[in-house]
Amino acid sequence: MALDDPVVITCSISGALAARDRCPAIPYTPQEYGAEARRAVDEGAVMIHIHARTPDGTPSYEIEDFRAITEAIKEQVGDGAIINYSTGAIGVPLTKRVAYLRELRPSVAALNMGSMNYAKYSERRKDFVFNTVFLNPFDEIIELLEELNDIGIRPEHECFDLGHVGSLAPLLHMGVLKMPVHVSCVMGVLGGAPPTARNLAAMADNVPEGAHWGVIGVSREQWALVQAALELGGSIRVGVEDNFYLPDGEMCGSNGDLIAAARKLVEASGRQPATIEQAREMLGVA
Repeated sequence: MALDDPVVITCSISGALAARDRCPAIPYTPQEYGAEARRAVDEGAVMIHIHARTPDGTPSYEIEDFRAITEAIKEQVGDGAIINYSTGAIGVPLTKRVAYLRELRPSVAALNMGSMNYAKYSERRKDFVFNTVFLNPFDEIIELLEELNDIGIRPEHECFDLGHVGSLAPLLHMGVLKMPVHVSCVMGVLGGAPPTARNLAAMADNVPEGAHWGVIGVSREQWALVQAALELGGSIRVGVEDNFYLPDGEMCGSNGDLIAAARKLVEASGRQPATIEQAREMLGVA
């Protein structure tokens, strides 16, 4: 990718971990998802990354919850955004995650590219808030890729560390993964790559030649990583799944606030936000 490439701006609309007691902008009901998607698209988002929830906010992997949320989003934005489903989960069988993909067929599905410690640490408490292992072995990655290929869904490869980026090479060689490849460098999760511009540059340098890549910055380091990605030629993702706060430290009132701030950084860097048509071409989706 180059500095004259358009920037694909993705909105991580809800996430699955945080609740409204931490950020009132997190959508729960399908109607709230639709309204948040409208705000995000109005400010420049061209892809919506979805974790489903029930109307009371509980994370869901049920087909009907994904369906209701997707229909509400499409009612608000039509074909103005690429629909991207999460497939990452701890303790949820792969068959259940594949079921909603087969039934609803989003354009893109996120695919985690390696196993890792997954934790959050509290310096105040000198203890972990949570601490688990996020299992994504090659056998499961390959099985999911084969399912995506069969359904006709483009994978988004979420890479939490440099080794995850390196794990793309054998999949390309096997032929189970084909270009164009879309790589997201996820930074700021304890157990993965520390969120620095130098680490992002190292990950970007190892992305397969010709691939599209972007950054997912988690927590308040997000904005420095967004700036770094723009300077390196990458795309960006923001939204309440990843970070609640605007660059000035104020909590966002909506996903639209975060997308608007990201768009301003894109324009200030001398680059241009991708249109929906450009994004579809860059990512290889219909």
